[in-house]
Amino acid sequence: MISATTLALGQGVSPRNVKPLPRGKPSGLPFLAHFTDVAARAGLVSPTIYGGLQHKNYIFETVGCGVAFLDYDNDGWLDIFVLCGTRMEAPVPGSTNRLYKNNRDGTFADVTEKAGLLKTGWASSVTVGDYNNDGFEDIFITYYGQNLLYRNNGDGTFTDVTRQAGLLYEGNTRWGSGCTFVDYDRDGHLDLFVANYVDLHLDRIPRPGANPYCNFKGVAVNCGPRGLPMPRNYLYRNQGDGTFRDVSEETGIAKAQRTYSMTAVAADFVNDNWSDIYVASDSTPSLFFRNNHGVAFVEEGAERGIALSEDGAEQAGMGVAVGDYNLDGKLDIFKTHFSDDTSVLYRNEGKGNFTDVTTTAGIAVEARYISWGTGFADFDNNGWPDLAVVTGSVYPEVEAAFPEYPLKSPRFIFRNLGNGKFEELIEEAGPGIAALHCSRGCAFGDFDNDGDVDMVVINLNEPPSLLQNDLSGDGKWLKVFLVGTKSNRSAIGSTVIARYGGKAQAQAVMAQSSFYSVNDRRLHFGLGTNTHADLEVHWTNGLVEKFAGVKAGGLVTITEGKGLAKSDLPRMKKSELD
Repeated sequence: MISATTLALGQGVSPRNVKPLPRGKPSGLPFLAHFTDVAARAGLVSPTIYGGLQHKNYIFETVGCGVAFLDYDNDGWLDIFVLCGTRMEAPVPGSTNRLYKNNRDGTFADVTEKAGLLKTGWASSVTVGDYNNDGFEDIFITYYGQNLLYRNNGDGTFTDVTRQAGLLYEGNTRWGSGCTFVDYDRDGHLDLFVANYVDLHLDRIPRPGANPYCNFKGVAVNCGPRGLPMPRNYLYRNQGDGTFRDVSEETGIAKAQRTYSMTAVAADFVNDNWSDIYVASDSTPSLFFRNNHGVAFVEEGAERGIALSEDGAEQAGMGVAVGDYNLDGKLDIFKTHFSDDTSVLYRNEGKGNFTDVTTTAGIAVEARYISWGTGFADFDNNGWPDLAVVTGSVYPEVEAAFPEYPLKSPRFIFRNLGNGKFEELIEEAGPGIAALHCSRGCAFGDFDNDGDVDMVVINLNEPPSLLQNDLSGDGKWLKVFLVGTKSNRSAIGSTVIARYGGKAQAQAVMAQSSFYSVNDRRLHFGLGTNTHADLEVHWTNGLVEKFAGVKAGGLVTITEGKGLAKSDLPRMKKSELD
């Protein structure tokens, strides 16, 4: 039954319709990070084709896709994997996922064809991890259609092993959404969680304007997600022999309420050394699967305080950031939403119980744009993790009637003030943040190895943005790279707590976050004025190791049970530094 509220507002997404709170007096503090889009000169010039330009008749034309920072060739430099969609009318020439190899001089080379990754279709999300523990990162992609698993051959090429891995499915078309590698049973092999967004059948979906779920403020738009059937999510156990087995029923994943599931993140939120799974859900309650020690999962989103808004409303959950904004050693959650709603910040109170602190933290000053990719990162290396959010509309038809709902909109930074509050910055963070785009996924990492955190952003029907962070000041930093031995080699599911200046910052090694995207697996800790940090590593398999007095200013590689090795980051070719 269609509610009176939905009939009045006429839209297929959660109609919370909150007004932003007034902005307080600016702090006046300088923001030392400055973002510039260098994608064109770096060679990231191919557009991410995704649906029509002026009209989008189907919801899968609107959602878009993710992007990954990864080091696929183990040379110490971040490469970039960009997903792509297509168009309903006919595939656009060149509309393929793309792998860009880092040339180590500020530019990238398109090696997609050589790597065996050419593929046209409706790609959604990506997760990266070494599922066969051979030392090279593999790639799994969800689609509207058949999902794909690519095995990294270790020689610069990939092989599609979807069928032989047991991940080829028969029957109705699925719309894969968020996905993440996760070693839920701590056997040292990466398992795979796969969410689905909408149970979509093109021959049954209404046309734009056909019912109240196909209108936005009176403008006919594509239908959904409300009014369309909800699918279920899946968990596949890694058998350790290159194959996966569907364990959705026996682990309780299939029993959870159905939602319009989007981004999936896996980390130890309960602090019991077992990886839990959190799923941002669109216009339905978000899901929290507590890991019952590798036997099963129990869905506890509502009980934990992270299913709904503070006032108990469903929200249009899109992207998820996981980090420790208040430096108490616990993983907090930030989730992005639709326009006329705020993003939400959930503070972890311990043992995985959360409090919605959106208003008190200053997040509720922004409700203008549809928000997607997001991440915690200490962009200015002052020791306090900031937040970044990218935005863009799903309705190209609306802007002509309602200019306040533009198709393209800016990114923004929530700068962490260090007192439990954030301050929104747009122009102050540089032209790469203020630029207008219709963005979706974004990933965070140090692509130029200069000791700060950069961003790569998906823009629909445009080339991606590569936002180089030109950081000034002398804030200290430390990067931590984990290599599992008894735990999975990628150390996905492990948590590092860095202690400095009387504070403790937790970061998790994750295989998906933001919106459908993958960040640099090297954890980056800004340390402010602190020259050393004490590290505490909680490995995926439960082992805890401590390393005192680690010096700032470089990369430490910690191999499980074998200690710590420190090194400088590889440097760019000198010709590009002059």
